[in-house]
Amino acid sequence: MGGSGSKGKGVWPFSSGGAGGDAAVDGNEQSLARLKGSRNATPFVFTRRSSLYYDEDGDLAHEFYEETVVTKNGRKKSKLKRIQKNLIPQGIVTLDHPCIHVDFPIVLCEV
Repeated sequence: MGGSGSKGKGVWPFSSGGAGGDAAVDGNEQSLARLKGSRNATPFVFTRRSSLYYDEDGDLAHEFYEETVVTKNGRKKSKLKRIQKNLIPQGIVTLDHPCIHVDFPIVLCEV
């Protein structure tokens, strides 16, 4: 019954003992080392990639549109066509005041 499982001892880094034996202790040491290493990193973000683009004229915006006139059944109708060619991304932008990184693993405020 249940013969499909492996016979070897598994390693689970978050366990406090049991199936892993000494290997679980090594896993706990690795996770502690990872936490100690993250304390050296700063939780603040000072720059980000901008979502704005420059067009051929040097204008800066998220999206650019061109007005086109379409004649259908003798009636003129204007439509907006989105421009996706010849756009240059703005690049890296420095933030006015730093933000806290999303993946920082420490609770800042507990309610």
